[in-house]
Amino acid sequence: MEQVPAFVSLILASLVVMGSPGPSTMSVTAVGAAFGFRRSLPYLAGIVLGTTAVLMAVAAGVVAMLMSLPRLAPFLVAASAAYILYLAFRIATAPPLSRPDQAASAPSFVGGFLLGVANPKAYLAIAAVFAGTTLAVESRVIEAMLKTAVLTIMIVVIHLCWLTAGVSLSRLLRHPVSSRIVNLLFAAILIITTIIAIAHD
Repeated sequence: MEQVPAFVSLILASLVVMGSPGPSTMSVTAVGAAFGFRRSLPYLAGIVLGTTAVLMAVAAGVVAMLMSLPRLAPFLVAASAAYILYLAFRIATAPPLSRPDQAASAPSFVGGFLLGVANPKAYLAIAAVFAGTTLAVESRVIEAMLKTAVLTIMIVVIHLCWLTAGVSLSRLLRHPVSSRIVNLLFAAILIITTIIAIAHD
């Protein structure tokens, strides 16, 4: 029973820190609004797997090693920013869901995975949650495994919730003009949240 408060704290911390608006969560929401639930699933799977890879890197201590290589961080930020700009363009120019355009394909699994891995906020947020909560277990290995299991589930839940929010909004916006306005708005929000994440990096 002593573990319950610690697990609750871990879950709440992940909701607040990892679930807050950022490049990955906002991109999933925007993709859901622009392309609908089914067409967004490959991108969602990529984001989840990429973010989980970051979690594994944090758990294994790889992030600490990467931080010791100062030339690598700007590369990750630049790669993330470049893809987010491309993704924002794709979202801004997506056709209304009432008029599916087969030429306008939804973002891919690979694109989602790359953004998940290169997302600058993910490293800071996951590291903060991972290090900020202590579970009362004797073995650090077991503690790391428990945290990794819980946070992996939270990554799936958080991104699925953001995707569902975007899809729910899309159902109200079948009109071409409204759809274009919302897509442009989401594209702008995606860029702004990315700038904020990079500025705090």
